[in-house]
Amino acid sequence: MALRWVGWWWRWRCGASARRAPPPPLSPPHGSVPGPGSRSSPPALGGAMCHFAQRSSVLSFPKICNIFWRFHHTSTSQMCSCSKTVSDEKYQDPFQLGRKDLKNLYEDIKKELLVSTAELREMCEYYFDGKGKAFRPMIVVLMARACNIHHSNSREVQASQRSVAIIAEMIHTASLVHDDVIDDANSRRGKMTVNQIWGERKAVLAGDFILSAASLALARIGNTTIISVLTQVIEDLVRGEFLQLGSKENENERFAHYLEKTFKKTASLIANSCKAVSILGCPDPKVHEIAYQYGKNVGIAFQLIDDVLDFTSCADHLGKPAAADLKLGLATGPVLFACRQFPEMNAMIMRRFSKPGDVERARKYVLQSDGVQQTTYLAQRYCHEATREISKLRPSPEREALIQLTEMVLMRDK
Repeated sequence: MALRWVGWWWRWRCGASARRAPPPPLSPPHGSVPGPGSRSSPPALGGAMCHFAQRSSVLSFPKICNIFWRFHHTSTSQMCSCSKTVSDEKYQDPFQLGRKDLKNLYEDIKKELLVSTAELREMCEYYFDGKGKAFRPMIVVLMARACNIHHSNSREVQASQRSVAIIAEMIHTASLVHDDVIDDANSRRGKMTVNQIWGERKAVLAGDFILSAASLALARIGNTTIISVLTQVIEDLVRGEFLQLGSKENENERFAHYLEKTFKKTASLIANSCKAVSILGCPDPKVHEIAYQYGKNVGIAFQLIDDVLDFTSCADHLGKPAAADLKLGLATGPVLFACRQFPEMNAMIMRRFSKPGDVERARKYVLQSDGVQQTTYLAQRYCHEATREISKLRPSPEREALIQLTEMVLMRDK
């Protein structure tokens, strides 16, 4: 209902104030970002985000921002936060439900990293200290159970499905090691980065080794479809990093660019890992798509909140420097939304906040604008879509935990 309302508003807006222009096409124009059914799906959110990312040539970015903000304030029951989707009676703690299948997770990862060189082993095991949130493996095992229940009423996680959870965490950690080298980061999870302790060259090799170990574990699953799905993640990570290195001058293209980068760098891993365990547990392609869409939407929401926290949390709480994205020259959601209120930020974005005082001024503008609120609201919409998708599965404690997880994504503070 909510997304249909946006579509109705869109048609009315085009008819009332832009009658000279033809209505937006039902399919993306040639050369635009590919659709959800393509090999590497972009982060699109139903009708609203389809208009946002693919119809930007018809409606300007500031007007699109207003659609979201007005929609947020004028809708009530249909646009409520995801917090109302799970009653107290249905509440399921995702970490409690996933604990059994995640027991000894990091010990099992370390077994995959057995090497003769003590220094390389120490580097590779550095982040597998059990102090991480294990957010991705938890989603994967809960999705595995939910799909197994949907198909055969079995709550047991298959060994191959648990292997996917391990592989997902290994790919994620390898990407963090490489990211820290690219960003010259000095802290991660409240401690020094691998590159700061052992140097950039060795850090790159350590990340490569973790990826190679993940690839071997993937090969042992012995399913070519699963191999294809999860290797797509590695391709997306590389493409996402290249997208992050570039920028767009046009404001509309800039936001689509940001969302595509967010999908490839963050959401693709969650989406494709969820899809992989659904394939292993259920032969129905519709279930595979549900799992993929849930993971995609939760993944994008997770990164949007991460981008908000870069402006609202202190460095000690985050475990990494605050305003890190601005210092790296990156324009995230809060910055892009703030641009409509402070157009002078466009010049700073194009020069990647490289002039003295740019970072401080940009941070000030973001906090004075509604950029944080609008980015948070956009994350809520993605969580709403994730909840809508997972609700198509048969009811189960795991399904309810996955719904509850969308609320945890929105409420996290680090």
